[in-house]
Amino acid sequence: MFHDRARIYVRGGDGGNGSISFRREAHVPKGGPDGGDGGNGGDVLLVCDPSRRDLGEFHRGAHFKARRGGHGEGSQRHGATAEAMEVRVPPGTVAEDNERGTRWELVEPGQRAVVARGGSGGRGNKAFAGPTRQTPRMAERGLQGEEGWLDLRLRLLADAGLVGLPNAGKSSLLARLTRANPRVAGYPFTTLDPVLGTIETHDRQLVVADIPGLIEGASDGAGLGHEFLAHVERCRLLVHVLDLAPLDGSDPLENHATVEAELRRHGGGLAELPRLLCLSKADLLTREQADAAVESWSARLGDEALGVMSTSAATGAGLEDLRAAIVRGVPPEEEPVVPLEVEAAHRTYRPGAGEAFEVSRSGPGTFRVAGPGVERLIARHDIDNDEALRYIEGRLRGMGVIRALVAAGFEPGDDVAIAGTVFELDPAAPLG
Repeated sequence: MFHDRARIYVRGGDGGNGSISFRREAHVPKGGPDGGDGGNGGDVLLVCDPSRRDLGEFHRGAHFKARRGGHGEGSQRHGATAEAMEVRVPPGTVAEDNERGTRWELVEPGQRAVVARGGSGGRGNKAFAGPTRQTPRMAERGLQGEEGWLDLRLRLLADAGLVGLPNAGKSSLLARLTRANPRVAGYPFTTLDPVLGTIETHDRQLVVADIPGLIEGASDGAGLGHEFLAHVERCRLLVHVLDLAPLDGSDPLENHATVEAELRRHGGGLAELPRLLCLSKADLLTREQADAAVESWSARLGDEALGVMSTSAATGAGLEDLRAAIVRGVPPEEEPVVPLEVEAAHRTYRPGAGEAFEVSRSGPGTFRVAGPGVERLIARHDIDNDEALRYIEGRLRGMGVIRALVAAGFEPGDDVAIAGTVFELDPAAPLG
C-alpha cells in the first residue's frame, strides 16, 4: 500500500551537565576548580534518500529521539557531543512543524534538514572561576533538546502527470509509453496508488506519473483522486487523458470540464501548468471520427493546450506522437535549487542571545517574568544551590530584570515567578 502521509515525533538530545570538581594532587594545596563542560545533545536530521519510495515505515507513527550529550568530568574533561540521528525519507518529502511554523522540503538526494536541534551542554565550574570567585561550587545543567510533531507529506517527483476520470485509459497508456506495469482492468478505480514510469530518449529521461482517477468533488475530498492531487503539483506538464467513447455514455465535453474544474479548485498552480490533451481509446472510433475529434478539440482549446492527439493503447496508434509531445512539452531541467531550512525559524541556544523579557503583575504581591533568556537561565542552574542562586540574581540584575520589576511596582517581599519557579528577590541587596 502506498503511503504519502505520516506524522512523527522528533526530539533532539539533551545537553550534558557541567561538572563540579576540584583538582586534588599531593603537594598541591591550591589545585583549583577543574570541572569540564557537558557535551551538546544530538540533532535529529531528515535526510533525502533516493532508495526510499514512500512514507510507509512511518504510517503508524514513530518517535525519533537523539542521544544526550556526555556529562563533564574532573580534570577538565568535557563530555562528548552526541551523534546526530538521521531519519531517511524519499525525495519529494515535505515536513511541517505547525507549532513552530517551520517547513522543510527535501527534493535532492543527500539533502539534509535539522528538524530538532540538540540542547547545548552546560559549563563546568572551571568556567566560573575568576578573581572574585576562585572556588565556584556551581556548574550549569545541559539544556533540553527541541521537540515536536512533524507532519510528513510526499509529493512525487514526476516530470509529467496523467490526469483524467476513472477508466479513462491512463494506466494502459502509461504501460505502453513506459516500462511501468500498472494494474489494468475494465472498471473504474483500478489504480489505487500513483504509478511511475520513465520515458527515455538519447539525452533525456522523463518520469511520468499515473495519478488515480479524479471525480467531481475530488478537491473537496470525494473519491480517491483528492488523496493524490498534491503529487501533480511538482509536475511540469499535465497530460489530460480523455475517453473518446465512454462506456457509461457520458459526454466527453462534460468529463473534460469536470477534471479541469477539480484541478483549478485544488490550487497549487495546477491550473497554470502546460497541458496536452490525449484523446484515448481511438480504436473504438473510425479513423475519420478520431481525426474529427482532434480537429474539434484543437479549435475548442486553442492556446490552452500544447497539442491535441488521439491514441490507442490497444493498437499503439498515436503513442509515438504522444511520447514526442511529452518530451517537447517538458522544459529542460534548470539548475536544481536545494531549499534549505530557514535558520531564523529555529531557536538556537547561545549565551547572550534572546535576552528580551516581559514583566507582568500576576496578582497582589506577585510578578511574572517571561522570556527565553531568563527561562534558559533558570533551566541552566540548580536552584537548591545557594551559590547558583546568587549567580542567578546577579545575572538578572545584569539583564535589567530587577530594574524592570522595580519600574512595575515590585517591592521587597513580593514573589517573582520565572519558568514555574517562585523567587524572593531584594532589589536593594548588593550583587553577590
